[in-house]
Amino acid sequence: MEQQEYAVGATRVAVGRPDGRKGGAGPGTADAVLAVREAASAEAAPAEAASAGTSAGAVPEPAAEGGADGPQTSADGPQASAEHLSPDPGLLRLAHWFADATPGTADDLCTASFGLYPARHLGSPAEPADPGVSWWHGPTAHGATVPLPRSRETRADGLRRARRDSAALPVVRSGAKPGRPGRHRKPERTPEPSDPQARSGEELPAAERRIAARLLLAHPLVTASGPHADGFPLIRRHRDWLTERFDTLLGYRLVVGPWHARLCKSGLGPGAARRLEHPVTGAPFTPAGYARLTLALALLVDAPERLPYGRLLDAMDAAAPELAADPADLAMALAALAGWQVLGELPADPADRDFVLTVDRELARAVPAGPPALADDPADLIRRAAEAEPATAVRRLLAETPVVLAADLSEDRRAWLHAHRLSGPAALAEFLGLETELRAEGVALLDPAAELTDLALPGTGTLAQAALLLVERLVEEVRPLPGEAVEGDVPVADALIDGVLGDIADEYGLPACYLADRTALRRDALDLLHRLNLIAPTPRTTWLLRPPAARYAPAPDLRPAPGTGRHSRPAASPSRLNQHA
Repeated sequence: MEQQEYAVGATRVAVGRPDGRKGGAGPGTADAVLAVREAASAEAAPAEAASAGTSAGAVPEPAAEGGADGPQTSADGPQASAEHLSPDPGLLRLAHWFADATPGTADDLCTASFGLYPARHLGSPAEPADPGVSWWHGPTAHGATVPLPRSRETRADGLRRARRDSAALPVVRSGAKPGRPGRHRKPERTPEPSDPQARSGEELPAAERRIAARLLLAHPLVTASGPHADGFPLIRRHRDWLTERFDTLLGYRLVVGPWHARLCKSGLGPGAARRLEHPVTGAPFTPAGYARLTLALALLVDAPERLPYGRLLDAMDAAAPELAADPADLAMALAALAGWQVLGELPADPADRDFVLTVDRELARAVPAGPPALADDPADLIRRAAEAEPATAVRRLLAETPVVLAADLSEDRRAWLHAHRLSGPAALAEFLGLETELRAEGVALLDPAAELTDLALPGTGTLAQAALLLVERLVEEVRPLPGEAVEGDVPVADALIDGVLGDIADEYGLPACYLADRTALRRDALDLLHRLNLIAPTPRTTWLLRPPAARYAPAPDLRPAPGTGRHSRPAASPSRLNQHA
């Protein structure tokens, strides 16, 4: 029987529910065997082994149900001890790693151990160009920039570089790829009425597979009752094909059970993490928040299905009193678990200790994806989770990140990308319905539908529009001129960033939150551009503009200034930025 690997502990026990739910079956598996934490008593296993966790390779025989050492059963299935909840040792160890980590390392740990991050891609494809052309001098995608008319009066003072270079830099007004509208393009081939493929109906499964693959890459944990339940039947219908393709192309393991599907993603390596955010407010997790999340998960993987809220809090304090954190961190951790449907409804009043939580142990055990029990320390875990042969590693970056720059890759990965820069991205583009953009510096897989991404640029809202205006004008000022040597990233002075943001605020206006705090606008706009790999920080508090930023260069405005005569077209009045943050 195929088993779902659970890297935190080692013992595997068969579990089930009276309603027929069974956990994480692999393809073609009728029953589910879930790996859970080491359940041995203190007499059966040394305390040192319990604290370090056991290797996922050892598979002891499960204890018989109802036995002296086996789980206690009731009408609700396996139950934890009535006296206390016992934490999973591997997850408890991971919680301490989170608590001691810096914010950046904590984000890396979350990516490596849970792998629940969504894919991230740019949109707005530019016109195809020779792969040897630099992004700095290639076609742009400015046709899909923010839909805000600029004030020509405020931009009439002098010529910008874009105007000066207009004859040498091709500019393309391009939106989404033309073709049939559809929720998940790349559009399928339109068959002729006499085409045997049209008569056989083979086009429909291909479209369904692409929809299912995109859904899993955007949402690695999909349930039959969650927000993406409509796509769950497609995943189950094509689970064998999806399992093979994800394993072949990306080295990802796909587990599809009767009630959930879990795509176990790998880590992305140091400094490439996707931070976890509050599912409602969007606030980023702190190391203490990650620690509370992991501590709660360590108790929930083997908790009863109905658990008093106060009992969970007491068990968390008893298991790791040194990890006590701010109530806001606990609330954020529980909100993330509820978003993953590990927990049902949360108490409206955090002080209501009598509120009964609904626990889904099956989903709790599906959350961990990394190998904490095998790692020696946080750095080792982050490294292990990102290990892969060059072909798989580069494909993962192409599928998950906005842009893959050759300069950022190790020598062996750079050599593979150079040798397969056409076939490698093309296979993923076909699998996921993306567009390939090849340039001298690297490759980007684009999603014109702006669905297979957690961050969109261009996007709606004040922050996305201000960030796009910022990168557009920085490119105008600092990109290399035709004929100049292109050295990759281009430094940007802090004074220039502040000046451009000031111009944007004066021309378009800002919501009260950013008018009162220009520092917040600067921080948030640069953070968004950094997460999209369009700009990078340096140790000396300056920033580097990255070559893909040039794809957002504005269209040159060579029109004369508006006249004042009777038949002159009036100047466009400045718009205010979208008031939605």
